[in-house]
Amino acid sequence: MERREFIAAALGAGALATSLGTEATAQAGAGSAAPAGGLGSGAQDRAYMLDLLRRMAEPVLGPMSKGQLQARFKPELSPTWDGRPVKVAYLECFGRLIAGLAPWLALPDTGDAESRLRATLRTQALASYAHSVDPASGDYLFGGIAEQQLVDSAYFTNALIRAPKALWEPLDARTKARIVKEIKGLRSVSPPYTNWLLFAAMNEAFLLSIGEEWDPVRIDLAVRKVLEWYVGDGWYADGPHFHFDYYGSYVIHPMMIEILEVLVATNAHFNSLKAKELLEQAKKRMQRYGTSLERMVAPDGSYPPIGRSLTYRTAVFQPIGLLAWRQWLPEALPAGQARAATVAAQRAVFSHPTNFDEQGYLTIGFAGHQPTLADWYSNAGSMYLASLSLLALGLPASDPYWTVPPQPWTSKRAFAGEHFAKDYYVEY
Repeated sequence: MERREFIAAALGAGALATSLGTEATAQAGAGSAAPAGGLGSGAQDRAYMLDLLRRMAEPVLGPMSKGQLQARFKPELSPTWDGRPVKVAYLECFGRLIAGLAPWLALPDTGDAESRLRATLRTQALASYAHSVDPASGDYLFGGIAEQQLVDSAYFTNALIRAPKALWEPLDARTKARIVKEIKGLRSVSPPYTNWLLFAAMNEAFLLSIGEEWDPVRIDLAVRKVLEWYVGDGWYADGPHFHFDYYGSYVIHPMMIEILEVLVATNAHFNSLKAKELLEQAKKRMQRYGTSLERMVAPDGSYPPIGRSLTYRTAVFQPIGLLAWRQWLPEALPAGQARAATVAAQRAVFSHPTNFDEQGYLTIGFAGHQPTLADWYSNAGSMYLASLSLLALGLPASDPYWTVPPQPWTSKRAFAGEHFAKDYYVEY
C-alpha cells in the first residue's frame, strides 16, 4: 500500500476514532472504575488499561496520521531545559508511544469495539510511520538533531520488532527504504557508555530482523558492557556506577532481552558470545527484577518515587508487562497478582486529572502535573514512555492473564497481616 493510501485511510477513519474509542471504553468500562478493595476482575483491569491506551494514543496518532501533530502539539518543556531543539519532543512522543502500543496493535481483529478501535489506531500508526520519514511532511521526525534521535529511534524500531506483521510488513516500499536510511544514518552518533549503548544495538537488531546489513560490533559492545554492569539480584548498573533508579525498567532489561531474541531468531553469528544462553540468563534476571518491582507496590498502589526520569510514570512496570506478554511470569509472580499490582500502580498515578492537559496530551509529572520534577532533558513528549506499562494488552482478552481471578499483591497481603512469600537473593 502506498503512503498516500495510508493517509487517505487515516483521514477517513478520523471521524470514526472518537466514537469507536467511546464505544470500546463504554463496552468494557462498566467495570473500569476502581473496585472496592482495589482488586478488579480481569475484564475490569483490561477495560481500565484499554482506556489509558486510548487516552494516550488518540491525541497523538490522529493528528500525526495527517501530518499535523507538530502543528497541534506544543509540548511543555522542563524548567531546566538544556536548549536543544524542541523538535526532539516529537520523535520521543511517537517512538515511545508506539513501542507501548505495538503488542496490542498486533492482535488479530475480531469485530468487537476494541478491535475496531485497534484497526483505526493501527491505520493511523502506519500513516504516522510514513509521515515520520517523509522530508516533505510536517511530521518528519529526523534530520539535524541526531544525538537525542538515537534514543528514541530505538523505541521507534523496537515497535517494529514487537509487531512486524502489523507495523512493518504493511508499509509501502518507499517508507521502508526511508526508515532504513534514517536508522543507518544514526550510526554517526557515538553513544556514551550508559544505557545508550542499547539504543544503538536495538537499531542494529531491527536491521538484522528485516534482512538488512547490520553492524554486529554495536550489538556485541552493548551486550558485553551490560553483562559487565550486572550488580546482582536482578539489578544492573547504568554504566560503571550503580544508579538506584528505574532504568532497568525503562531500557536495560527489556532491550537486552529483545536484542538477544533477534540474535537467536535469526541464528546470527555473534562472535564468541552464545545468544541462547545469554537470553536464558537475561530472562531469569528480568524475572527476578519483576518480582522485586511487584514488592515495591504498596497496599494503595503507590510505589517508591526514586531516581532520575521519575516522570516516565508507570514505565517502571514495563518488565512485568513484557514477562506477561511473553508468558514468562515466574512462579513467584502469578498472573492474577502481577495484573493486580500493575493496575493498582496505574490507578494510583493516573487518578490525578492533571496527568493530561486540556488537549489530551500527557503533562510533565509523576502523579499529576508536577513540572519541577522534570530533568533537563524532559518534555511532554518524553512522558509517553508511560505507555510501556500497557504491554500486557498484547495478550487477547481470552488469555488466562485476563481471566484468572485477581490476587492481592505482596505488600497488600503483608500489611493485612496475611501470609506472604519470603524473599531471597538469587544468583544468575
